[in-house]
Amino acid sequence: MESLSHLLKSMPNSEWRRKAEDKIRAVMDDALVHKFRQKYPFVDDYTVKINMNKLYQYVTEFKSCSNCPGLDRCPNDMTGHYTMLTADSVNEKAFIHEEKVACKKFNAKQLQDAISSRIRTFHVDPRMISRSYSFGEILETDLDRAKAVMQINDYVSLTMEDGLQPRGLYLSGSFGTGKTFLMGYMLHQLAKVGMTGAIVYMPDFAEDLKGMFQEPNKLKETIDLLKDTDLLVFDDIGAENLNPWLRDHVIGAIVNHRMNRKPTFFTSNYALHDLEKHFSFTNKDGDEEYKGQRIMDRIRPFVDVVEVTGTNKRGK
Repeated sequence: MESLSHLLKSMPNSEWRRKAEDKIRAVMDDALVHKFRQKYPFVDDYTVKINMNKLYQYVTEFKSCSNCPGLDRCPNDMTGHYTMLTADSVNEKAFIHEEKVACKKFNAKQLQDAISSRIRTFHVDPRMISRSYSFGEILETDLDRAKAVMQINDYVSLTMEDGLQPRGLYLSGSFGTGKTFLMGYMLHQLAKVGMTGAIVYMPDFAEDLKGMFQEPNKLKETIDLLKDTDLLVFDDIGAENLNPWLRDHVIGAIVNHRMNRKPTFFTSNYALHDLEKHFSFTNKDGDEEYKGQRIMDRIRPFVDVVEVTGTNKRGK
């Protein structure tokens, strides 16, 4: 946004004088300036004259904000900020001071960016956890899953009050009932109070890990992140193409590290007791019941089961 002086100096002399008078008159007649002078009656005409640029900025940016085109198209000098004026008197001499103040949209984006930076997503749409839904909105989306929503909300409230819990949640239910959505809600709410989180869509993540064999540092960094984040969600566990390395050295290592340290969460189309069958069989080694039992001993005692019922919302 150009200052008033730059705007006027760019005009021919005759037009400059006329435009200058029009601009100054418009500023002086503006209701915002009248209110400013009523609030600070010691501000005299001379002080107003030598601070005309500030007053012009004040009025112009107020009008921009009153007809806000959106944060991404903010026309003000500093995106997401507007000019606020104050005045004081020192030794009977008036001074006008300007300050850039962040608008509500800018503050909301800053908050959302801070929340988003605390949550890592692996093959899960970041928009799943980017919106701050209220408990009421979550509940009303599908009343058939009200019991599950209540359980998750109770868990969120308990964690906010007492800090990280030793136990996580195991959400089981049919396709499309919103298990991932509910975990996104939980992550978002707890990220608001400073907790970090990660959500991993297991079928695609399992394929990604194979490609990391050639990048051992990246592989270690990824596994360490999942071990250490405050809240970890394995999304659609049981749908991945299982192999012994994934089971024993990735999933097993992660849940073993997190036991009694930080909570781990799961969403699955499998009931908890059926997940053991999945972990007991791999395409490479066939049936390995004891290894399935071993990893379940690191999951089952550290989760509370949440049955998610309701209608299939995919494609709606």
